[in-house]
Amino acid sequence: MLNELITKDERDAVYKTIFSRRDVRKEFLPDPIQDTVLQRILMAAHHAPSVGFMQPWNFIIVRNIETRKKIKEAFVLAHEKAAQLFDEEKSQKYRKLKLEGITEAPLGICVTCDRERNGPIVIGRTSIPETDIYSSVCAVQNLWIAARAENLGVGWVSIIDNVKLKKILGIPNHVVPVAYLCLGHVSHFQEKPDLERTGWLPRLKMESVVYDEKWPRDT
Repeated sequence: MLNELITKDERDAVYKTIFSRRDVRKEFLPDPIQDTVLQRILMAAHHAPSVGFMQPWNFIIVRNIETRKKIKEAFVLAHEKAAQLFDEEKSQKYRKLKLEGITEAPLGICVTCDRERNGPIVIGRTSIPETDIYSSVCAVQNLWIAARAENLGVGWVSIIDNVKLKKILGIPNHVVPVAYLCLGHVSHFQEKPDLERTGWLPRLKMESVVYDEKWPRDT
């Protein structure tokens, strides 16, 4: 039963899944994903928490390779633009990073936020209107954890022009693309996140990001 207490083994499995989740870019295999598995992952995403229970998300499944090539072209343009923002040393290192698997993964999923769903006034969104976007991000996280539990990799392509992405996928004006995700079987999962493993940035110690009661004065 869903309302039963979580057992120790179930708890440990959840933590293992969270800590072994990775942003996958270059380990994708071309093997297709079973429809039953994809439906389980999407159902997990659909059961994310949402402000006012507005469930603002939609999931666009992108299998067509020609469509994914267009998305890859949009990534390449945004990637080159981003490379020019760093100093020369950092730019060279940035260009060597593999930051997407758009055509390597067998499919993509665009997670969106319909900001007009259930009308202009939503419980919990009256003071912080961005909570509908946050809700869709929760769906992304659910999807990612569920995919890892299915031994599938997910890669979030955040280097992309949303205007171009909306045009490619025919997304209405009032709907916001929140995440374009690459999904597929992988050859392996890395021990550490790519950007940590390659020395781009270290993982912060937890004690450096946890404060008691209020924000400290000396930060």
